[in-house]
Amino acid sequence: MSKDQRFPAAGLHAGWRTRRLLLLSLGILSLFISACGVASSESNVGEHEFDSPLSIPALVEPEVSLDGQKVFDLEFVAGESDLMPGVTTETWGINGSYLGPTIRADRGDDVQINVRNGLDEVTTLHWHGMHLPARMDGGPHQMIQPGETWEPHWTIDQPAATLWFHPHMHGATAEHVYRGAAGLFIIDDPDLEDLALPREYGVDDIPLIVQDKQFNDDGSLDFSTGMMSNLGILGDEILVNGTHAPRFQASTSLVRFRVLNASTARVYNFGFDDNRTFDVIGSDTGLLAAPVSMDRLQLSPGERAELVVSMAPGDDVMLRSFEPDLGMDAWNDRTNGGRDTFEILRITGDDDLVASPDLPDELVEVTELEEPDAVATRQFSLDSSQSINGESMDMGRIDEVIEVDTTEIWEITNEHGMLHNFHDHLIHFQILDIDGADPPEHLRGWKDTVQLPPGRTVRLIAEFNDYADPTVPFMYHCHILRHEDRGMMGQFVVVEPGTDVPDRLENTDDHQH
Repeated sequence: MSKDQRFPAAGLHAGWRTRRLLLLSLGILSLFISACGVASSESNVGEHEFDSPLSIPALVEPEVSLDGQKVFDLEFVAGESDLMPGVTTETWGINGSYLGPTIRADRGDDVQINVRNGLDEVTTLHWHGMHLPARMDGGPHQMIQPGETWEPHWTIDQPAATLWFHPHMHGATAEHVYRGAAGLFIIDDPDLEDLALPREYGVDDIPLIVQDKQFNDDGSLDFSTGMMSNLGILGDEILVNGTHAPRFQASTSLVRFRVLNASTARVYNFGFDDNRTFDVIGSDTGLLAAPVSMDRLQLSPGERAELVVSMAPGDDVMLRSFEPDLGMDAWNDRTNGGRDTFEILRITGDDDLVASPDLPDELVEVTELEEPDAVATRQFSLDSSQSINGESMDMGRIDEVIEVDTTEIWEITNEHGMLHNFHDHLIHFQILDIDGADPPEHLRGWKDTVQLPPGRTVRLIAEFNDYADPTVPFMYHCHILRHEDRGMMGQFVVVEPGTDVPDRLENTDDHQH
């Protein structure tokens, strides 16, 4: 006979002690999870009125020289902004205290941009998605010292697209972008003027720069990351063009939204609260061949998309971010925003809307790059949050050498357990396949950034045309900016055939971070 059979009270007490220990352990675990910020998902649904008029970044007007060059003036500014009700926040901006103006230029324009650093620390300004010489790219090698002015210039030679600009300081990109220094660069194509698309900036052609932020009690930006987050800062407040809880009043029956995920880490899964469909007409670096009807669209940091939404008189609809598909295990999914939902922008319609022309069934010709034309295939393994192919970023090391005017296939595999994405400077790529399958329709246009959940392989094809220079590199990196800053970045040079490439780049060793 067991002790519990002989002494029932002892067994009863032992059972209670076991259950008490279990409850205590669960309580401690609950407190631990709560302290780590993962006890519940983040959401602002139903918390705000969304009555603040959506701010529209101003278009910066260029000066036009006698030879027709368009000259734009930009200046980094440190200031204060009213991002949240009742408090002011120290921020950075360009030509203002937060964010920057929108640059708009035509394909074929010769442009110069004078970028003055009015900050008290060194930074850079990168033209994300732009096809241009490496010396003009604004990556970590083109640093602008405090008080100095950098004057990049190039001829725009690429399709109409929604690009953006932001700092790219090695080791500090996430902080500089999070402070607010960013803006849109819209390229128009004069050959597409007859294409029936909404195009009146601020009326039916609307930029949406979407960012998450977290704030301290005094209104200052909170730069801390969750104890269990591997992506970086995941804020609980959403800004659109710097506006908190914004509302846009539509005056036309079709509205084109140029959506940029300008967050440093958060992934958004955009859709409407009434589940209406919308047409995706453009991806990162160009229009699609034809509109693609969708009700959800996921964008990782750095990605853009152009959406056209149909409005009815008196409409009142909310653009939301639903739970994104991060492709991670349940724990990491929850701790990195995979269960978060947010209201982004309230859109209301006038009682009497101006009728917009119907969207065309076809947009532009997207010439597919042919796999047999590729002269090389390169493999890139995203094997940690600090390295690519086992190596962290080294400003003096050239990782890849590519001959100019050739086509290559880049095979990117995420062998890490965390979400990553991949962005390549200079080129615009097409996605050949994702884990061997054809990409969805909205990803069949021109891209410069692609999402890579754990275990996934994406094959990209691109032409490396123009701008050979063996001494100034372009970057490729994860655009989750905490990962980039930690070293998940490499660099390549484009060269003429037979060019000798230096063993190490000069004047870079002092700039490691």
